[in-house]
Amino acid sequence: MKTIGIIGGGQLGLMIAEEAQKLGVHTITLDPAPDAPAFAVCDRCIVAAYDDAVALEQLCRQCDAVTYEFENVPGEVLVPLVEKYNIPQGYSPLYDSQDRLREKDNARAHGFATPDYRAVDDERGLHEALVEVGYPCVLKTRTLGYDGHGQAVLRSEVDVANALSLLTVPCILERFVDFDYEVSLVMVSDGVRIVTFPVGRNVHRDGILDLCFVSAEGLSPDLEARMRQAGEDFMRGCGYVGILAVELFVKGDSFYFNEMAPRPHNSGHWTIEGCTTNQYRELVRFLVGEPLEEPQIVAPTVMKNILGRDLEAARVIEAEGHEGVYVHLYGKRESRPRRKMGHITFVGSTAAEFAARWAGRFS
Repeated sequence: MKTIGIIGGGQLGLMIAEEAQKLGVHTITLDPAPDAPAFAVCDRCIVAAYDDAVALEQLCRQCDAVTYEFENVPGEVLVPLVEKYNIPQGYSPLYDSQDRLREKDNARAHGFATPDYRAVDDERGLHEALVEVGYPCVLKTRTLGYDGHGQAVLRSEVDVANALSLLTVPCILERFVDFDYEVSLVMVSDGVRIVTFPVGRNVHRDGILDLCFVSAEGLSPDLEARMRQAGEDFMRGCGYVGILAVELFVKGDSFYFNEMAPRPHNSGHWTIEGCTTNQYRELVRFLVGEPLEEPQIVAPTVMKNILGRDLEAARVIEAEGHEGVYVHLYGKRESRPRRKMGHITFVGSTAAEFAARWAGRFS
């Protein structure tokens, strides 16, 4: 029986471990939190910091293959491990995704359209970049930003003063895209073949993903096909293997690269019940060398992200036991209003049906 190691024991690690278990694959998870969600289902756990070189070496020695569900693993620790152990995705996609400037340069070099952008290191550089990029625009820290953190929208000179606090670290200034909607493209490559999941349409609330709708309303078959082709060309051009999620802004008949993640993606949770296979299962298949399965949508599906403020409503819905409604709670002990606590998948539900029947159940 094969064993895979997972660096990171959050909800993504939990769902990787669950799918591995179904495929008869053992898992060992490393996470600094002794109550990490993945520890509830993995076969063995290692409680250690992500930069603990000794613990990471221990993980790798015990596994046939290792992956990561957390993209901020320090490179100086991971690079030597990639050279010694089987970490099939390698370090390249992780490295590229850890810096928004490097990420944008890479996307543009491999065929994706991007918003106009400039590197910004200080206040003077910000004012120079503003002349070139123009208003409205978004100032973002180049590293460690997520769920709306580490960024500020600048619509005029009035907003600049409030954004200067971000300049304690290197930043990037991007032209604001007045997009119609955002979508996610999730792909898994074994180096020869790429399987791509149906494109989901994302809705954010307070900078955090709230809903994902599949099929994506308003997305034409031609536009989806062009997105899929661009994503596959990007993976091949970069030499990436394993799993990759790419967020795209859609404006009319055009789309623009926003960001990428070399791990399962929050917007792909819907694939567990709404698809013939799911992002976690295909990642595990890749890791253990099994053939990939082409995903097909089962029915129109809505995924609702459950934050702490939604937790009680989710528990009530779970107790009601509705057909086609799948409640996933991650087992996190501490609930906070904006913390991701679970998700609910509504299979067989369109955006309009969700709005009419379910939206009012949440705060």
